[in-house]
Amino acid sequence: MCLCVNCAYVDRCQTYHEVEERHEQTHLTAHPDFTPLHPVINVNIRNHGREMEWDVVGCQSFKLALGRWHKLRPGSAVPT
Repeated sequence: MCLCVNCAYVDRCQTYHEVEERHEQTHLTAHPDFTPLHPVINVNIRNHGREMEWDVVGCQSFKLALGRWHKLRPGSAVPT
């Protein structure tokens, strides 16, 4: 799971915005204004390259805010 869902900056983050783009998901914000320091992204490739899963697994800017994504999108399934 992307660690961004529990980050205080998820709704402002340029890297998470790109992950949303890759997953063809609705953006939390149209114009993110936060540039994180040294994000680390894992890309898992499945089905002979037809499916790709993007997850931020590390970031020097990460600031814990448990359930932040869910608070911004109540009632929606948290992305996995």
